[in-house]
Amino acid sequence: MDTMVMHWLDWLVVILFFVMILWIGIRSGKNINSSEDFFIGGGKIPWWLSGISHHVSGYSGVVFVGYAGIAYTQGMSIYFWWAVNIAIATVIGAVTIIPRWPRLRRALGIQSPTEYLKMRYSQSAQLLIAISGIVTKLLDVAAKWTSMGLLLYGFTGIPIWVGVVVSGIVSLIYIAIGGILADLWTDFVQFIIQVAAGLALFIGVIIHLGDYGLNFFSVFSELPTAGTAVFNAGRGQGSLSWTLLYFFVIFFSYSGGTWNLAARFISTPNGKEAKKAALFSAGLYLVWPFILFFPMFCGPLIFPGLTQKAAEATLYATLTNTFLPIGMVGLVLASMFANTMTMCNSDANTIAAVLTRDILPIFKPEILKASEKKSLWYARITTIVFTGFTVILALFSDYFGGVTGLILTWFAALLGPTAIPLLLGLFPRFKYCDSKSAIASMIAGLGVFVATKLGFSFEADIALIAPLATSFVVYYGIGLYNQYVAKKPVKPEIEQLMAALSDKNE
Repeated sequence: MDTMVMHWLDWLVVILFFVMILWIGIRSGKNINSSEDFFIGGGKIPWWLSGISHHVSGYSGVVFVGYAGIAYTQGMSIYFWWAVNIAIATVIGAVTIIPRWPRLRRALGIQSPTEYLKMRYSQSAQLLIAISGIVTKLLDVAAKWTSMGLLLYGFTGIPIWVGVVVSGIVSLIYIAIGGILADLWTDFVQFIIQVAAGLALFIGVIIHLGDYGLNFFSVFSELPTAGTAVFNAGRGQGSLSWTLLYFFVIFFSYSGGTWNLAARFISTPNGKEAKKAALFSAGLYLVWPFILFFPMFCGPLIFPGLTQKAAEATLYATLTNTFLPIGMVGLVLASMFANTMTMCNSDANTIAAVLTRDILPIFKPEILKASEKKSLWYARITTIVFTGFTVILALFSDYFGGVTGLILTWFAALLGPTAIPLLLGLFPRFKYCDSKSAIASMIAGLGVFVATKLGFSFEADIALIAPLATSFVVYYGIGLYNQYVAKKPVKPEIEQLMAALSDKNE
């Protein structure tokens, strides 16, 4: 398949779409008067908007590039190890971790997910977790810019690096204006567009299959055996063991271990609203991804003979150009562009909160006491700086294993060591886990990850979960030692915080 040349009407749709997106950013900016508004929307975001944004945050250009290649070569297994895993994990998170985020904001007045760590553990633990998380998000966001460059290449033929740079520049302008409010409302608009375009493509492919005497049900019998398997054979990506272990990575990620998702819940008024947001997102994950991936599942029948790398580069672009009318192709591209952009913006927004609230005050304490106008200035500057670094890293993404390598290897492996002390620190069960627990668990988890990169060989599923599992064992092990051997008392302020986070009478 060759790259496509878009019709002028498609380009017009793209331009008009971005005019609307910029309008949303400018309009949202008028409601932002402080860093609290910029980072968490003043804690007033309704559950349905938070839920849609949480759901949409799982769809960057990576889904239409790296995951499109996997859907082409491995078929339905990606729906189960990715979408169903997320749905189940988010439901469990909704009744365990997620309601604690807005309670934490109400109890301590936080604006970033890691802001409470200084009180919960120590400034050293807070700094280590914050820096490690920033490195993780640098890789994650860089992968999304790279996927956007690949998508633009597939649709238009422009060089990948040009797509990366253009995406980054547009994002810098957009995020500096509207903050999290712009992200949320753009997520809402682009989700509506994505559903419309996705349904049109879904129907177009089914009509095309009818030319071969196939329908929605019979097509699966014509796909390669690997394309209809729930789990891939053996071990490794998509296998049963890999899927079960990847669940734990997903659970910690979508419950708030991924900081921009935590920000969605922190921004809701209370725990009940956060729970409803999570359940809404989980329901969407159970239904929509199957419809979205269906055309990619059928790829081997429509465009046979592709390698996974070739499918990553052009499959989705070719599907849309083949089965969607002129104008809607541009809408699909604009929607995916906006989707990736808002994901990167929300990450940048949250990382800026961590930098502004948790790291910079170590060197310049007056930042936390700055006026609303000054605090907003700091927020915007740190957002721009972080985004600039991710764009630079994206230009060298091949050194880290390409798009899928960045997401599934580096991000998944680094997530656990940062998420364990961040999320488990919210529970009374782990109240004896102190600063030493947090720091030791981080070092141990990252040490295991580094070991796998230095030549220690593990099966793919074991390598995926090893850093997270190591962090958990060390974290909880030291907590149990503090409780039963050292009999170390828990600080009164931590006891009070645990009570506030467990309060279900909201």
